[in-house]
Amino acid sequence: MFATVTLSLLEGFGGTLKLFVLTLLFALPLGLLISFGSMSKVSFIRVPIRFLIWVIRGTPLMLQLLVVYYGPGIIFGNNIWGSRDTGRFLAALFSFVVNYSCYFSEIFRGGIQSIPVGQYEAGQVLGMTRGQIFRQVILLQVIKRIVPPISNEIITLVKDTSLARVIAVYEIIWKGQAFIKSAGIIWPLFYTGVFYLLFSGLLTLLFGLIEKKLNYFR
Repeated sequence: MFATVTLSLLEGFGGTLKLFVLTLLFALPLGLLISFGSMSKVSFIRVPIRFLIWVIRGTPLMLQLLVVYYGPGIIFGNNIWGSRDTGRFLAALFSFVVNYSCYFSEIFRGGIQSIPVGQYEAGQVLGMTRGQIFRQVILLQVIKRIVPPISNEIITLVKDTSLARVIAVYEIIWKGQAFIKSAGIIWPLFYTGVFYLLFSGLLTLLFGLIEKKLNYFR
């Protein structure tokens, strides 16, 4: 029984890992773009983006999942995602990417704005373009400053993937719950915590190493 449960949970963890990796792949660069928009001096760009960030950060991710998946069907009478596993996964991925890109954007914005203005001015005096200043002077300092808060969000993402089950996306918690109905046992549900702990522990070690590598700014 233990081997059967482990194999089933490993299958579910594959879905969790897929959602986790794809969310990071799209949310990190999108978050950087959103941060530039939120800092824009053009009001018709800055205001809508800041409003979006406010809405996303102010509402639960579970609610966003439900609205994204069921909303089009309720409003337009047509579920654009479909009822199959692929459609549900895409709806979950879209929700996670939008949610986390907004959180990441605020971390990026804070890191960029924390750099003293004098460093920009010094770069201009040396004849560097704005792009060169950002890439060669600002970016590495920003990365060092945002690693701790970004790592916290990424570890939170590991656990938040369990929310995808509200729209029937098959991930590890779903697999654990299935044994309650099929076999009348609950321990597989608690066993899922081991997978989360191990994966979060590995990420913690990884980010610890990254922070040590960035200590050259001290």
